Amino acid sequence: MVDILNVVFQRYGSQLHASGDIKVAPQQESSTLMVGDENINRSLLLLTAITAASELGFRVLFFTQNQIQSLPVTVQDSFASLKPDSLKKIRFVYPKTMEDLLEDVASLHELVPETAPLPSLLIVDGVERYLCVQDRPQQDCQSAAAHIVALLHDTAAFLKARSEKSQQPACRVIVSYQREWEGRGSDAFALDSILSVLERYLKLRCSLHKVINSGEALNEWMLYLSGPGLQVDGYGDGEKCLGSWRVVMQLNGTLEFRPENAQKKETSRVQESDCGNEK
Repeated sequence: MVDILNVVFQRYGSQLHASGDIKVAPQQESSTLMVGDENINRSLLLLTAITAASELGFRVLFFTQNQIQSLPVTVQDSFASLKPDSLKKIRFVYPKTMEDLLEDVASLHELVPETAPLPSLLIVDGVERYLCVQDRPQQDCQSAAAHIVALLHDTAAFLKARSEKSQQPACRVIVSYQREWEGRGSDAFALDSILSVLERYLKLRCSLHKVINSGEALNEWMLYLSGPGLQVDGYGDGEKCLGSWRVVMQLNGTLEFRPENAQKKETSRVQESDCGNEK
């Protein structure tokens, strides 16, 4: 995901703030976990999918429980500059239950013909909606999480092997997760235990935290990227957090990305920061 995000930051970044390049080590883990509020998660996922399709030519499979009603305003504003056939490279799939999701992912092995273009990006929007259903025991939620991400990992490996033969981009996986899922109340332990399971398979992490008391009448989030083999210009190696950006939603709904100086002391209070990797 980080190479796609690099394009997103450059395309939709503030003209007043230069964005540092993101570099990934060779043979870097291509699976990413996005953690944050479901609304900003979905907006960023859609922006990532459309950027991957329009700018990089990727074919995208986007799994989500709720039907997409409209594109992000950020994309709508630049719609005229998008390549006409780019959105045709995105296929939205709407599994309603965990069983439906597993069946849809598993069937990719059979549904992709030998000569067909392969998907290069698999996105699962809001995996907590499939895991944290009413009356499902905590242990079953953890097992379900492991099952889903393991299947995604195996499917991506299968598609990667196929793509190498046809010289297509290797398949990437992005899964978004909201810890404080609606309806679970204060059962934070169960949600954190699920997060731990997801992190075993999804090594790179994109964390989004709402900025409070920012002093502006805008919605703002801090976006943190972290993970093995990730390096961002302006940030030293070996740091806990390898890159942070301020995501600003303007009054008209457009998103703007502003890189944060690595040495700058953050004056706004951010919910449970520490590179966004709190448990």
